[in-house]
Amino acid sequence: MRRLLLGVVCLALAGLPARGAPAPAEPVNGLSVRDACILGVVEGVTEYLPVSSTGHLIVATHLLGLESDQPLTGPSGQPLWHRHPSPKDPAGVPLTPTLAADTFTIVIQFGAIAAVALLYWRQLLSMLNGLRGRDPAGRRLLRNLLIAVIPSAILGLALGRWISAHLFSIGAVVAAQVVGAVFILWAERYRRRREAQAPAADPGTELTPRQALNIGLLQCVALWPGTSRSMMTIVGGYLAGLDPRRSAEFSFLLGLVTLTAATALKSYESGAAMIQVYGWPHILLGCVVAAVTAALAVRFLVTWLSRHGMAVFAWYRLAFAAVLAALMWL
Repeated sequence: MRRLLLGVVCLALAGLPARGAPAPAEPVNGLSVRDACILGVVEGVTEYLPVSSTGHLIVATHLLGLESDQPLTGPSGQPLWHRHPSPKDPAGVPLTPTLAADTFTIVIQFGAIAAVALLYWRQLLSMLNGLRGRDPAGRRLLRNLLIAVIPSAILGLALGRWISAHLFSIGAVVAAQVVGAVFILWAERYRRRREAQAPAADPGTELTPRQALNIGLLQCVALWPGTSRSMMTIVGGYLAGLDPRRSAEFSFLLGLVTLTAATALKSYESGAAMIQVYGWPHILLGCVVAAVTAALAVRFLVTWLSRHGMAVFAWYRLAFAAVLAALMWL
């Protein structure tokens, strides 16, 4: 954990302006330290647990009062853009507090990414050596991760705007939480029945490209907010014959690829405007909090799944959905 904290601090310092560089503009609509910490904890704890970080962050931003469709402007009155006007979209999409909060919750995923990168650096080094022709197992692992990320990358790019417009709501999260809970209970029953009927798979057994693709196709379902990318990929590991621990670890590494791509894209699209809204200090704080809590969550999940499986998360999802439904309807 000490090594993780040192790495996160180094990443945070790397994002600070260099000495002599122009000072960043003052935030337009400040985010409190409390809000940044809450969002960092929610992101870190839920990103790799099979409960849906997106669903929890939608609820958190709603309860913290960070939602508003009022267009934001900069210090001199110039409009801030989520998507700048273009020939294909002359009106563009103005940046609003809701969109700024959504971008913030995605950008602080860099903290969760850093946690997995530092915890699983040996696997990353193995894949790097595989690219250099020095580690066949690392090359095969990298191949499987790339195959598994392709379906969600294609579908996410094709449907991303539609999903943001129609599925980022508490009602959609409630429905996804319930469906996901039922799916977890089915998957756990399937896994236990398989383990009772057949000997455990050799820990050295690797996924085939076809199995990696199947896991990637299941990951597409997690584009529905509230479903959980972690849940879908862990279940995909079950169906491929992996035990809970190895399913979780493949999910973490796949998340490293998926989250890095999604976070980089979102940062490129509207990260600069979001920085104008919230300022660097709160963004870095959210990343650091997300990194520390994600590391703790990853360690907890691997230990828990090895002993108990995922069923407890199904009951949590049902309870969470019931509370959300009560708040929404009452």
